[in-house]
Amino acid sequence: MVSHISTIKRSVISGTVALALLGTSVAPALAWGQREQDFTKGALSVLLLGAIVNDARQHRAQEVHPQVYYPVQPRPVYQTPVYQAPVQSYYATPAAQAFQSYTPGERRRIQSALANYGYYFGYVDGSFGPGTYRAITAFARESGQLAMLETRGGAYGLLDGLIY
Repeated sequence: MVSHISTIKRSVISGTVALALLGTSVAPALAWGQREQDFTKGALSVLLLGAIVNDARQHRAQEVHPQVYYPVQPRPVYQTPVYQAPVQSYYATPAAQAFQSYTPGERRRIQSALANYGYYFGYVDGSFGPGTYRAITAFARESGQLAMLETRGGAYGLLDGLIY
């Protein structure tokens, strides 16, 4: 119902403006001077612009804006930090230090022995790396000698057992 009234109102205003503009163009040139014609055109332009602005305001007021609901986020619960010991590099372990003290030939024999037992899968090059470290610790764990790797002397004992 409201949109029909708005359409009718718009049509009436448009028709009135058209008739007014038509009337100014057919008015005898002698009866109206240039100033009067310009004034009339300006006044009609202002009326037309006012009608357009009012119509836009009415349409904006009729628009329905959906409401957006945002879920309420729960407050984060404070958790006390868990402190962990820093991770030690496997190059600084007693097993690495003991392994590096052997000759290159002895180191290759240690890696070969670990490969024969099925613990080492890398290239037998005599250098210490993550593969050699994993193989030594897995061998020590399976043989029940993991505690020996906590000291350099225990690591020597374990690695000597692989060579000799």
